[in-house]
Amino acid sequence: MKRLLLSSAFLATIPAANWMVGHLGTVCPPGAPCMVPVWPWPEVLAPSGSVLIGVALVLRNVLQQSAPRSWILGCIALGAALSALVAPAALTVASATSFPFSEMTDWAVYSPLRRRHLAAAILAAGSAGAIVDASLFVSLAFGAELSLIGGQVIAKLRASVFASCILTMAGRISPLR
Repeated sequence: MKRLLLSSAFLATIPAANWMVGHLGTVCPPGAPCMVPVWPWPEVLAPSGSVLIGVALVLRNVLQQSAPRSWILGCIALGAALSALVAPAALTVASATSFPFSEMTDWAVYSPLRRRHLAAAILAAGSAGAIVDASLFVSLAFGAELSLIGGQVIAKLRASVFASCILTMAGRISPLR
């Protein structure tokens, strides 16, 4: 039951994030992604779905605690495919390309660290996954606009920190040692 619940939450974040980019944000210019501020200064913006992808990176790490590798790889593939149902072609291609790379980067960092310092593993993996995802996604979807890459990395890192804190407080993961 826990595996199905975590898998469902993880899978829901991917199409929801892609939907948000086109429909929800504090600034939604015509023909451009909807944006949200991600830093105390309003000039630092990111596509609105960035926040959910930060949560997706953490959910995938938590899912790894209860699911085998084949299950998680299937979820990653299904998540990439689900994006096509809710996003325009450019976002679908960008998401389907960046999501597996960022998840595999996240996994490569998280796996060796998780037994020693689970919360630190989640934060380190989220950082690595955020950088890979933001760089690939923005480059493919919006033409390598550097200001969006920085904003996306910040948004994903903030979401990863927030999710890690919530999970630690809920007793789902051990605090940093």
